[in-house]
Amino acid sequence: MFYGAMKLSIGGSLKLAFRPWVEGLENIPAEGPAILASNHLSFSDSFFLPAVLDRKITFIAKQEYFTSPGVKGKLTAAFFKGVGQLPVDRSGARGAGEAAIKSGIEVLERGELFGIYPEGTRSPDGRLYRGKPGGLARVALATGAPVIPVAMIDTEKVQPPGKVLPKMIRPGIRIGKPLDFSRYHGMDGDRFILRSVTDEVMYEIMKLSGQEYVDIYATAAKRQIADEAKRQAEEEKAAKAAGLDKADTTEKAEDKPEA
Repeated sequence: MFYGAMKLSIGGSLKLAFRPWVEGLENIPAEGPAILASNHLSFSDSFFLPAVLDRKITFIAKQEYFTSPGVKGKLTAAFFKGVGQLPVDRSGARGAGEAAIKSGIEVLERGELFGIYPEGTRSPDGRLYRGKPGGLARVALATGAPVIPVAMIDTEKVQPPGKVLPKMIRPGIRIGKPLDFSRYHGMDGDRFILRSVTDEVMYEIMKLSGQEYVDIYATAAKRQIADEAKRQAEEEKAAKAAGLDKADTTEKAEDKPEA
C-alpha cells in the first residue's frame, strides 16, 4: 500500500513533469519473477524506471539510507522503503555482494521484479562499462528468472552528478526482450559461465542504449578520472609556482644596482 502511494505521488509527478518516453513495455511480464538489468547513468534511474511500470520493482540500496538518526533519518528510511528499495550492508565487499544476492533471490522467490545495475555504480562519463558477474549472473542462475535488459536514456542530463536541481529534459527508457539462461542451470559456480551471462546482458544493454562500451569496470574508470584530475591539479600548481619563481628572479635582477 505504501509503495502504491509513493508510486502515485512521486511516479505520477515524474511522469507529469518530465514525460519520459518508453519502448518495450510489452516485454515486462504481467506476473512472475524477472530481473531487470539496467545501465546506470543517474541517481534518478531508480525512480524513472518504477514510474513507468505497472508492477512493483525492488532495487537494493546502501544501508546508510535506512539507519541515519533523527527525524530526517526516519523520513529518508521511509522514503526509500516506500519506493521499493532494500537495505544492504556494504561495509565489506564480499559480505555486501552476498547480501545483495540473497536479497535479489528473496525478491524473485516472491514472484516479483528485481532491479539491478550490473555496472555496480553510475557511469562517470555516460559510457557503458563492464558488468560485474558476481550479482546479476548468480541471481539469474540461482533462480532461473528471465533477465530483461533495460537502457536508461539521457537521465544523466536530467540529474547530473553533484547537481541538486534537475533539468527539464525528457529522458527515455528502452526495455529489451527477456533473456533465458536456463541452459546454465546449476552452473552458478563456474566463473566463466558467470562472465558469459553478464557479457551477453551487457551487449543487449549496449544495443538498446547506443552507448560506447568500455571493457573495464566503472569503479576503475572513476579511479583513473580522479587520478588524472589530481595529476592535472598538481601540474597546474607546479606551473604556477614556477611562474612565480621566474617573476621573483626577474624582479630581483631589475632591482640590482648597476656597477
